[in-house]
Amino acid sequence: MELNLDADVALLTEALININSVSGNERVVADLVHTALQGYGHLELYRDGDAIVARTNLGRDRRVILAGHLDTVPLPTDPQALGTVPGQVRGSVLYGRGATDMKGGVAVQLALAASLREPAHDITYIFYDHEEVEAAKSGLGRLARTVPELLRGDFAILLEPTNGTVEGGCNGTSRFLVRTRGRAAHSARAWMGHNAIHDAAPILQRLADYQPQTVTVDGLDYRESLNAVRISGGIAGNVIPDYCEVTVNYRFAPDKSVEQSEAIVRELMDGFEVVRTDGAAGARPGLDQPIAASLVAAVGQKPMPKYGWTDVSRFAALGIPAVNFGPGDALLAHSADEHVEQQAIRDCLDALRRWLQA
Repeated sequence: MELNLDADVALLTEALININSVSGNERVVADLVHTALQGYGHLELYRDGDAIVARTNLGRDRRVILAGHLDTVPLPTDPQALGTVPGQVRGSVLYGRGATDMKGGVAVQLALAASLREPAHDITYIFYDHEEVEAAKSGLGRLARTVPELLRGDFAILLEPTNGTVEGGCNGTSRFLVRTRGRAAHSARAWMGHNAIHDAAPILQRLADYQPQTVTVDGLDYRESLNAVRISGGIAGNVIPDYCEVTVNYRFAPDKSVEQSEAIVRELMDGFEVVRTDGAAGARPGLDQPIAASLVAAVGQKPMPKYGWTDVSRFAALGIPAVNFGPGDALLAHSADEHVEQQAIRDCLDALRRWLQA
């Protein structure tokens, strides 16, 4: 099998969807991407595991980074689901795992890499593995550690699905365990124990009563959320539980650090045992940069905030302003009928090509 980077970008997307690349299984698609890019002499290539970097080196004044991940979440368990592998074409719509998140975006990257031999800016194309799993495995994170010089640039675009508009920055995310402790006893003699699950009721009530903020950052309104996402406790149906644990996820605006988000949760959960299990900072929009403004003008749509966390945060940590812009509706990502309009992929390609040639 070969990838034809000169084909219609919708057909290229279909070919990518037909390759199973669930996180940890990216080798086949990475090999095909690497082989396809080797046929273009205007690109310098570097490979680290299942991550590939392709760069122009034309001596331009600015360097733009276009980045996208090769992996997908696991396939749907429903045998009737359309959002699986191989994909399907129904009318003008592509169905399949990764159609929106984010093989349409990767196809746009590949098409640009093949066709833009004299862009207005030097371009670095990054294709990386392990985005849909824990951050420690991220291929982009690995590149930042091992070859940081290849990630240098003036502006970055992550081709995550944004429904054809520019989404600036992203919210941060943090997770916490909020614990209660009781005393175990036989449930027939409950008065001899103390029920840790019952003690979790105030935790849930505080979360239910909490009014999340909408925070304006550089002209974009970021909606926050603070929710219980899991609860566990108890060991048997006849034992009063001596332990309960509520997992809390806080999605916070990019005006806050991970430490500031932790302080907010600890204040809300005052009196309870709280442990932060992970956290990733958000990213400010970066739309105050002239290069970002020119992208927004080329796209011709009102910019929006990105509510979910994306790897623009990694670029922001490197001091590189970054935005999200890609084909497809993010609300369809990871769904059982994940799909993307073929024309949306073509429109994204056209907008980026116009901007990069200007």
